[in-house]
Amino acid sequence: MKVIVLVSGGMDSVVALHHAHAEHEVVAAVSFNYGSKHNHREIPFARWQVEQLGLTHKVIALPFIGEHFHSALLGGGAPIPDGHYEEENMKQTVVPFRNGILLAIAAGLAESAGAQGIVIAAHAGDHAIYPDCREDFMQAMAAAAKLGTYAQIELLRPFIVLTKAGIAAQGARLGVDFAQTWSCYKGGEIHCGTCGTCVERREAFQLAGVPDPTVYQAVPALPARPG
Repeated sequence: MKVIVLVSGGMDSVVALHHAHAEHEVVAAVSFNYGSKHNHREIPFARWQVEQLGLTHKVIALPFIGEHFHSALLGGGAPIPDGHYEEENMKQTVVPFRNGILLAIAAGLAESAGAQGIVIAAHAGDHAIYPDCREDFMQAMAAAAKLGTYAQIELLRPFIVLTKAGIAAQGARLGVDFAQTWSCYKGGEIHCGTCGTCVERREAFQLAGVPDPTVYQAVPALPARPG
């Protein structure tokens, strides 16, 4: 199947890119610059990964999100909270309806590029905080993309039953260079090691038994999973 892949530059989407490259014909990899605190850090890693596979990389700017939406993840928003990825305070980092917007654009891109599918790296742990990662939402978006395009674009979620640790293990099997990925929401020079996404990254490598090549500013004991 011809597909486009959504690639942020994070470890999940990069593994999804390599998986799609092995399983499908990737006609383009797409990154979105929507004004997050870490877009400037993650998109260059997305580009590096895409270029290693000899694929086409598209970066789409969505400045209206950063200008009009409210989220700690966006530039000018509240500070990024520390703690476990599933803590209640991580709701501050939700960008309202982000996946709905990105998938709608991706559906149009896929049909325009002659593709039949969109690959997104949604996984089993995403639903805890993000409403636009939950199964009912994803099923609805999949139906909308299929009904709203002549090509009946399919939404492919190869990692939906995997945990982040499972994705780390899959990436290791695919030979992914995890040093060339970015997770930290704070968007500093190096990963902070304490924000929710850094904690999730550290935890995933540890649980998967995969060496973590990341340089962190701090590596305190991992916080307990809530509940």
